[in-house]
Amino acid sequence: MNKMQHEMINSILTDVNDMTIATVRENGFPQATTVSFVNDGLTIYFGTSPNSQKARNIARDGRVSLTVDRPYEDWDEIKSLSAAGHATIVTGANEQEKIGQLIYAKFPQVEDLTMDEQADVAFIRIDLVIVSLLDYSKGFGHTELVEA
Repeated sequence: MNKMQHEMINSILTDVNDMTIATVRENGFPQATTVSFVNDGLTIYFGTSPNSQKARNIARDGRVSLTVDRPYEDWDEIKSLSAAGHATIVTGANEQEKIGQLIYAKFPQVEDLTMDEQADVAFIRIDLVIVSLLDYSKGFGHTELVEA
């Protein structure tokens, strides 16, 4: 991954609030869900109910795919990414605290949640493995496949 690719991926992750994440169900079928997320460089974090289907899927099989799309009006403005990675449930207190700080900075409305709602969250970390970077300003369908 060159510097420009890294900067574009980081910019998309930092500027966009939501992603679609696909996890692997027990029966092998994918499950796609939209979640809000934060990032620390190319590491992605999101919170979910520990009893959610996606949390159960990740606990059993950490392989995930995801997409993050910048808003656009014309196809030649499409800048997004499609990626694969490994997801894990975060258990370390230091990392959970860091994730909380990232979430409060990007989504200050989380402060309005009750303490019970805040406490009943499983934090998920995604370590990207491969990224398909879409940049249609370079031509319709232009993609660059890069290792994270």
